[in-house]
Amino acid sequence: MTADPATVTAARHLLQQIALELAFADPRGTSDAAALRELVGQLGDALDAAAPALADSARRVLGWLGDAARLDPAVIERCNAWQPWMVEAVTAWDRDRPLPPLPPPSAVATVSRPAPPAAGEPVQILAPGHDPEMMRMFCDDAGDLLRDVEQGVLVLETRPDDRETLATVFRAFHTFKGNAGLLKLAAPQRLAHELESLLDAARQGMVSLDRDAIDVILAGADAFARFVSEAAAQLDGIETGRTLPLPINAVVERVRRLLARAAPGTPPAPAAAPTPATDGSAAAERAAPPGAEEMASPRPEPAAAPGWQPAAPRAASTAGSVRVDTAKLDGLVDLVGELVIAQSMVVQHGGATAAADDQLARALARLRGITKDIQRTTMSLRMVPIRGTFQKMARLVRDVAGQLGKDIRLVLEGEETELDRTVIEEIADPLVHMIRNSADHGIEPPAARLAAGKPPTGTITLRACHQGGCVVIRVADDGCGLDPERIRAIAEARGIVSRATPLERREVLELIFAPGFSTAAAVTDLSGRGVGMDVVRRNIEKLRGKIEIESSPGRGTTFTVSIPLTLAIIEGLLVAVGDQRYVIPTLAVVESFRPAAGAVSVVHGRGELVEVRGRQVPLLRLGPHLGVPGAVADPTRGIVMVVESGSDSRCLLVDALIGRQEVVIKSLGAMFPPHAGFAGAAILGDGRVGLILDTNQLVRLKPKTHPEAAA
Repeated sequence: MTADPATVTAARHLLQQIALELAFADPRGTSDAAALRELVGQLGDALDAAAPALADSARRVLGWLGDAARLDPAVIERCNAWQPWMVEAVTAWDRDRPLPPLPPPSAVATVSRPAPPAAGEPVQILAPGHDPEMMRMFCDDAGDLLRDVEQGVLVLETRPDDRETLATVFRAFHTFKGNAGLLKLAAPQRLAHELESLLDAARQGMVSLDRDAIDVILAGADAFARFVSEAAAQLDGIETGRTLPLPINAVVERVRRLLARAAPGTPPAPAAAPTPATDGSAAAERAAPPGAEEMASPRPEPAAAPGWQPAAPRAASTAGSVRVDTAKLDGLVDLVGELVIAQSMVVQHGGATAAADDQLARALARLRGITKDIQRTTMSLRMVPIRGTFQKMARLVRDVAGQLGKDIRLVLEGEETELDRTVIEEIADPLVHMIRNSADHGIEPPAARLAAGKPPTGTITLRACHQGGCVVIRVADDGCGLDPERIRAIAEARGIVSRATPLERREVLELIFAPGFSTAAAVTDLSGRGVGMDVVRRNIEKLRGKIEIESSPGRGTTFTVSIPLTLAIIEGLLVAVGDQRYVIPTLAVVESFRPAAGAVSVVHGRGELVEVRGRQVPLLRLGPHLGVPGAVADPTRGIVMVVESGSDSRCLLVDALIGRQEVVIKSLGAMFPPHAGFAGAAILGDGRVGLILDTNQLVRLKPKTHPEAAA
């Protein structure tokens, strides 16, 4: 049966969304299954009449998914094998070719990946009669402890004689064991006790922290992380009471084998086994501060005050700190945003501007200054160092390098750079994709690097810095670089670009961001599905950021990401187009001017161009583009604003430049599609609503010749 183009397009779009869902599915089985079930159901309905065989394949996947609320890890594996086959099948159907053979049931097992860890024995997460508040404190502090463990262990892998780091990791497990014991969490307490014994033997020089020991400690940390994640979910009411399989016994057995290798005749003194609290000690526990560590220890310990403490104090500080619920902090930011709006309304009110009262003018100026100080202070409360996100990448590089059989070194720079907490949460996934791509596609195997005259160990550099009102993050590798000719050939073969389309070198490199593009020869656990870099660009643009590529064949590739410091309040230029008002983010504007007569020319196939400092920049008339009647048609009577996105520029023709204003970004919701060219809305000083223009999308619009150009 001949394929219907509309059905093919709809199926490919749904398969791309399915790939995105699978890309972010949690292999620990905590991801919601509803979204994936809905997408697969829509795919089956779309193909039902036109391609029954493909629709049956989608229904089989619905059978795998069942009615479970969470995605089973085995189902994620099967779907990851089915999705690329389905993409090939839809392409074959579209081209009237035979369908490819179905992937065998063992297809997932043939993918190159390390053997999964043992499922382990079921562990009860929340103890009977647990105190929810203390459990939340436990989960909060466990996150800090586990971060210290993972970062410290990766340091010990390269510097096993670093006594300070070893003590930090030891204290983290000791604190974790004490906190778990207080809450009667027997399984994590036992595991922490065994790992503490291993680290104590290392402190005494009886066990070397070789790769096997590091792997065991990281396996234990992973088990702790799964326990804490599940505890947090159950505290939020998600499947409360269920057990979680954790490889406690397997990790404990590996620890004991390592301890058995200790030097004969000098066995490490085993740590006192953790014992559950007796009835006689219950009163003492109630009297202790929440989270007190065990007071007795069989080995010398640095003096530590009881209480829920991070594993290693990072710096002495005379200032105290308090934990604040993020919901309260977000509420404070929203209130400050409303204050900014109210202050703008007062300052721009006609009565205030017309008054000649000096005292009123001074009061308004003081109000403006206080509002700005409150705004700056409130925003700083949301700013956190990017250190945590960066250092998670060290574990990622270690695991990927081991999986690929490569030697890769990660260099971190600018870890103290501060960024809005919301932005940091959103930037983590793009960074994971870029680091994986650098390790998988960029860094060559040691033999190939030696043959090319490079050191066998590849280097990936991750750095961050402030630049203007943005944070710039660069991911650079010294690998093989990107080959523009190969990228174009793959893009043409996949139908992403036609052979006749002229592209500059930079535009060819940016084809790697196209949906479905991949240079991988086979689908693996790391790459090959063609969704990674598409996800990167989409997530960064959602943050109103931009990404650029620089690559030199044989020398490496650099990805540069620029994102705003905060998503809540921006400074914008208020412009008039007809009777409407729009906001253009100040950071995107290079310059603005009134063009002279003859400065605008029309070039066939490229539309209108404006000469800006010796180069021709495409012109976009915002009036006709946004459908606003009465906009200025003669460029010499309006204002041309030059805006940039990455290395691209565009001139925007507006009627007038009204002024500069700080605005609070409000979401447009589902009313405006993502491709509408708007990044949000703002309430202006006069109470009107102004739309904030998405300069990234406006710059990338294809040039077109408007009727006004012929005048």
